[in-house]
Amino acid sequence: MKRKVLFFIPVFIMGGLAFVFFFRGGMLPDMLGLHLEQPFTEKVEVEEMYSRADRNQNGVPDPLDIVNAARLEVESRTMYRSAYYEGGYPPEGEGVCTDVIWRGMAGAGVALKEQMDKDILQAPFLYPRVEDNRDPNIDFRRVPNQLVFFERTAEALTTELVPGDPGNLAEWQPGDVVFYLDGTDHAGIISDKRTKDGTPYLIHNTPPFASEIKLSSYKMPITGHYRLKYETGDS
Repeated sequence: MKRKVLFFIPVFIMGGLAFVFFFRGGMLPDMLGLHLEQPFTEKVEVEEMYSRADRNQNGVPDPLDIVNAARLEVESRTMYRSAYYEGGYPPEGEGVCTDVIWRGMAGAGVALKEQMDKDILQAPFLYPRVEDNRDPNIDFRRVPNQLVFFERTAEALTTELVPGDPGNLAEWQPGDVVFYLDGTDHAGIISDKRTKDGTPYLIHNTPPFASEIKLSSYKMPITGHYRLKYETGDS
């Protein structure tokens, strides 16, 4: 009996490791910053088609400014905490998925809260989480409200992801924003990092903290995929 138990211990260990490394394409290691490639994956080259606009004139294209600012959430292990804040903004070190969006946009000089508050004031009936009860302390942090705003002000793009297809993958560029409403409301920013098969990574915040995972690892259907309408310097 003892020999049988000893035999199964390494089997259980190997099974557990396989689960950790292969569950949802390696999502768990990704959350810890261990970005592992699947063996024998064919390399797919994806054209960089992001805007070279640089509104804050810092020498970095705006889409990469958005990514870099959002990635600070990952590097800081920003804790997921859903709460209401007077003034609207949560303190550094905590937040939810929508806080990744406005913090990322701020990296390119986009004041998302200010712009959303203005649009909500002009057309509150278009925002499902507002109706007749505007609240600037929380309206800009609600997923459905952010989706409506980007639908009204940004370029709408494909919601279909096809790993290995260079044409489709080129439609997913750094700084793009994605939303999910089927299941748990969620949002994130497309990274400038890709896997060998061209799949982009997603910068987002889910419990317990912000992370950067393969877009294909988050299994809910994508409701919306948007890109800012950059004014100058487009490639």
